Amino acid sequence: MFNGIPKQTVAFLKELKANNNREWFEAHREDYDTYFVEPALGLIEALSPVAAALDPPHEAIPKLNKSLRRIHRDTRFSKDKTPYHTHMHIVLWTGDHPNRSAGTHLVFSDDHFGFGSGHWAFSGDGLERYRAAVQEDGARRELDAALASAGKVGCTPGEPELQRVPRGFDTDSPAAEYLRRKGIVARTHDKPAYDERLFGPDAIAYLTGILEALSPLNRWVNRRVETA
Repeated sequence: MFNGIPKQTVAFLKELKANNNREWFEAHREDYDTYFVEPALGLIEALSPVAAALDPPHEAIPKLNKSLRRIHRDTRFSKDKTPYHTHMHIVLWTGDHPNRSAGTHLVFSDDHFGFGSGHWAFSGDGLERYRAAVQEDGARRELDAALASAGKVGCTPGEPELQRVPRGFDTDSPAAEYLRRKGIVARTHDKPAYDERLFGPDAIAYLTGILEALSPLNRWVNRRVETA
């Protein structure tokens, strides 16, 4: 039985944020194992049957570099050379690879718990299918309903990536705002505070409600874009 994320996990993330260097991390590797890796893998394992029962089924694999994203940052092309992420990032995905398909992301930070679902950026063919779908009234209504479901747990789309509707599309179309997007994601935006249920035996029930509210968006992407 999963009894919640330890509050020491948040404390560890706070300390890591204040001491983001290899020396501190190596001195606190036992805390990393105890308060980061172990509870994260335990949570993923507990969520696995919930994820499998969603429509579409979501993969929840309790392994490092699978559902649990690695804590080490890739600094090769970044001006920020701090070596570690200061959050615990869990992903449940719907396709053949967590980076190439719609999924739900749970992010435990030092001062908030964020989450969201969808697909950040479609491939060339996927973007074409997405743009065709949002121009169909029925498909667009399904997407509207999926985003409304996500909104019930505080997840909304951000600003569109494009300033204008792409050339060749009707700027007055009901799909105009959707056409200005390169992907479709609904997520929390304002650093929502931790819900106390995450730290106790009600964590899985609480997260189940979130997953169920977010799954319609992944279903829409999976059926209208990824496998269309």
